[in-house]
Amino acid sequence: MSAPNLQEIHDTLIEVAQKAGDMILNARPSFQSAGNKKNSVDLVTETDQAVEKMVSTTLREKYPDYSFLGEETYKPGMTLGSGPTFICDPIDGTTNFVHGHPYVSISLGFTIDKRPVVGVVYNPFRKDLFTAIEGKGAFLNRTTRLPYKQEPEPLEGLNNALVAVEWGSDRHGNNYDIKWNTYRKLAANKDNGGSMVHSLRSLGSAALNLCHVATGTFDAYWEAGCWAWDVAAGWVILKEAGGLIASANPGEWTPAVDGRKYFAVRGAPSGQKELVEELWAQVDGKFDYSA
Repeated sequence: MSAPNLQEIHDTLIEVAQKAGDMILNARPSFQSAGNKKNSVDLVTETDQAVEKMVSTTLREKYPDYSFLGEETYKPGMTLGSGPTFICDPIDGTTNFVHGHPYVSISLGFTIDKRPVVGVVYNPFRKDLFTAIEGKGAFLNRTTRLPYKQEPEPLEGLNNALVAVEWGSDRHGNNYDIKWNTYRKLAANKDNGGSMVHSLRSLGSAALNLCHVATGTFDAYWEAGCWAWDVAAGWVILKEAGGLIASANPGEWTPAVDGRKYFAVRGAPSGQKELVEELWAQVDGKFDYSA
């Protein structure tokens, strides 16, 4: 097998993402027509399935030697291998999609040795195309280099930070309790043991959250429970914009892309690791998604 041509893969993923975007825009989903996979908030639509089928068919025809991991065709027990692999979330933000809220994207990543090296995230409603190739920088719509501020301000602690979080579809048990208690502490004032962040944002798309940390409009994004297809593309976009990715679990500086626990921090000349450690201090316990 020849070494992957990352520029060619990048360009192919852009073409595929834009075709998927047209499918998403032409769909007419509704809450009533959506099904669910695990519970009433883990939604799936015919469009999710049709988009993934188009993506997987296109990529397998062009790159038959590469693996493919997609949200809608995932089966329990499937794992991310070390070989070249496309990772697809056909609609990241399905709940937004069925409610008509435009914070929706298709997320297409490419990994080698389980390391994201190409990422394409496209929001067809806003025509925002985020892209990156490892070692070549991150861009919005191919021309605007990320982050928006090429000389971003230092990070000066959680009380000056805008932090993205998500509730996810697991709404019970220890993992849920850790999230709930951490959100409460992040929002609370310091007299009550909190961090008093500027605000928390829960907008419904992990891929877009990572991209907006890459732009610098979010300072950080703390999440546990999502999957490799939610983060693979945004991961390389953020890293190429100077960002840092640690684990949502305290003390874990080198998370796996399929480890389901992530803490993304924007690019900054200083304060990244300090912000990570400050937030970790608010987390009681450790997430466990081994079951």
